[in-house]
Amino acid sequence: MPLTRSFRESVMEELQDKEYRRAFLQGIIDDLLTGDLEFAKTMLREYINGTVGFIAAGKALNRSPKSLMRMLSATGNPQARNLLELIAYLQKADGIAFEVRVVKAKAVKRKAA
Repeated sequence: MPLTRSFRESVMEELQDKEYRRAFLQGIIDDLLTGDLEFAKTMLREYINGTVGFIAAGKALNRSPKSLMRMLSATGNPQARNLLELIAYLQKADGIAFEVRVVKAKAVKRKAA
């Protein structure tokens, strides 16, 4: 049975919901903090496309929209400053602020040598 809509179309529609949008951005930040930069970049592109758009983000950050797109591409290698400025802008645009808390990490099993 063929899909009636693409994943991207579904995400774009869901991002119109405030709670979904905020949870989506929180998931991106969690991915960044756990070191999954590649997936976080992909999801940031989707988030920006479904919310503020690259033109508005570029204007707000005084950067070319194409530069932001390249930064978040599969081959992009964003500097921490650029990534954090982008996330700060996205939080401000949505009227939210995320907090980072310190919690006890789950035990990591080490391989025997």
